[in-house]
Amino acid sequence: MSNNLESILGSESQGLLEHQCKTIDKQMLHLPGPDFVDRVVSQTDRGPRVLRNLQNVFDHGRLGGTGYLSILPVDQGIEHTAGASFAPNPIYFDPENIVKLAIEAGCNAVASTFGVLGAVSRKYAHKIPFIVKINHNELLTYPNTFDQRLFASVEQSYNLGAAGIGATIYFGSEESDRQIEEIANAFEIAHSLGMFTVLWCYLRNSDFKTGGKDYHTSADMTSQANHIGVTIEADLIKQKQPTLNGGFKDIGFSKTSDLVYDKLTSENPIDLTRYQVANCYMGRAGLINSGGPSGENDLQQVLKSAVINKRAGGMGLISGRKTFQKPMVEGVKIFHAIQDVYLDDNVTIA
Repeated sequence: MSNNLESILGSESQGLLEHQCKTIDKQMLHLPGPDFVDRVVSQTDRGPRVLRNLQNVFDHGRLGGTGYLSILPVDQGIEHTAGASFAPNPIYFDPENIVKLAIEAGCNAVASTFGVLGAVSRKYAHKIPFIVKINHNELLTYPNTFDQRLFASVEQSYNLGAAGIGATIYFGSEESDRQIEEIANAFEIAHSLGMFTVLWCYLRNSDFKTGGKDYHTSADMTSQANHIGVTIEADLIKQKQPTLNGGFKDIGFSKTSDLVYDKLTSENPIDLTRYQVANCYMGRAGLINSGGPSGENDLQQVLKSAVINKRAGGMGLISGRKTFQKPMVEGVKIFHAIQDVYLDDNVTIA
């Protein structure tokens, strides 16, 4: 895989595969591994059924037994409208094909809406771990608003056989306080029922775009979102990979320290992502990065994201539109390529 990976990454190969992290030492991290549940999660207040469900996810699919995760998330039918999401490949209007893709691709789990997973739960809930996304932002309201609202309860997710629940909080938005309270309560219930929790820690505020820069993917700000997410006991954090830094300073709000920029990060995307890992309690909660929207050079972009995540100390990739907006055979190949990065011993922790 390594030689092929270098060819795909092209001119970025050396800067990604040979980078040495001099910001936060890897020895300070709780890194993924086959014993992650025993070594890290079993020390927490999570109950035995949560440990069992998490272990089941870590043991499933092509990455089973490695401590890394490859997850298919398909909530875009609500978040981006079904037409915009599934018109490129109409077979995914049928929920069964979403689950089939995850199984064929050897994913650890499939994350989708209550309706999607409920439609096929009796056929597939025992074949691949389900993660029910319980809240969404929908785009049928006119004019569009941006607010994550509950679409399902934790109990409904439990009853259809889910191993875990997922939710999004729009940190920085006017509605974030309510969302934090709602999801903190939902996570408490999920843990009491034996399900693990996944939090999409996304930033959302029009003022985060300023000076020609979009700080929704700033390392310092996304990392603080991660830190709040693990505070309400998210077991896994889903976050966009950082593309820049300094949002707190340039926008001029909140608090930060010059050490964040002078010592704990650099311009290298691996170091920026490592700061995200550090804010997940130094990796006690696994960081899974998103694969981003579908576009040109999808394979190159998603493998770059996988290398950055793994070398930073992250736990895996959660990739949707780059996979399901293509013929299923192509989506499977992309998933396998992502998984091969995590299976490749030559791609090391920086």
